[in-house]
Amino acid sequence: MRLTHVGGPTVLLEVAGWRILTDPTFDPPGRRYGFGWGTSSRKTEGPAVPVSELGRLDLVLLSHDHHADNLDDVGRQVLLAAPAVVTTTAGARRLGTAGAIGLRPWHTTSFEAAGRPSLTVTATPCRHGPPFSRPLAGSVVGFGIEVEGATGAIWMTGDTSMFGGLRTVPERLRIDTMLVHAGRVRFPITGPLTYSMAGADVIRLVDAARPRVVVPVHFDGWSHFSEQRTELRSVLDDAPSFVTERILWLTPGLATQVADPPTVAAGAR
Repeated sequence: MRLTHVGGPTVLLEVAGWRILTDPTFDPPGRRYGFGWGTSSRKTEGPAVPVSELGRLDLVLLSHDHHADNLDDVGRQVLLAAPAVVTTTAGARRLGTAGAIGLRPWHTTSFEAAGRPSLTVTATPCRHGPPFSRPLAGSVVGFGIEVEGATGAIWMTGDTSMFGGLRTVPERLRIDTMLVHAGRVRFPITGPLTYSMAGADVIRLVDAARPRVVVPVHFDGWSHFSEQRTELRSVLDDAPSFVTERILWLTPGLATQVADPPTVAAGAR
């Protein structure tokens, strides 16, 4: 398995011959984007990998389509070149493209290709903010990716606060690798309310899921993150060993090899 962090939530995941892109964001930095209800954020960093160097894509996993830090203007062009895009049910309707597949939490879809093991993608619960924030933040999902024959799933948490629904994921999926969206999003207009996980939440989630590998993403590159790389890394570096021994920090633009999830022999229980 190979992971390349493009920036923000955008990761190119190469596993078992499949090339999967998460939340495409490729706009240059400098612009301010509105997120609705008086909230906005400025993009401060551009992509570490240009679109021209992405190569073939088999699948895009889009946690939500309505915030530019998860899908920006250039990212929308990337979607057009992807054979399939899995997202929320509302997002699939808004995209309106032939390859868009909308899933509600705990619904699944599968993909097959000659010469590769099949993939099963399961939408996982998210709550992009405090209780009752859905009218502001909209619908969001994460994704569990299961490769045929592997004993553990890859979990992209999506943009979410820490809430009870997240704890159900490791109860239903055996998590091997976790791409965890952090950054503790805040906006001046909503004061101390947060709209994504802080480092302390990541520690609690790792404790619940106990994955083999934890990859923090989506914590910098935008002005609305209140716990960016330096602070987040300080929190996680001071965490108990069951967290620190699992953390993998990716260097943006650098493809990083990670051991594949363990597999089970055909017919084995």
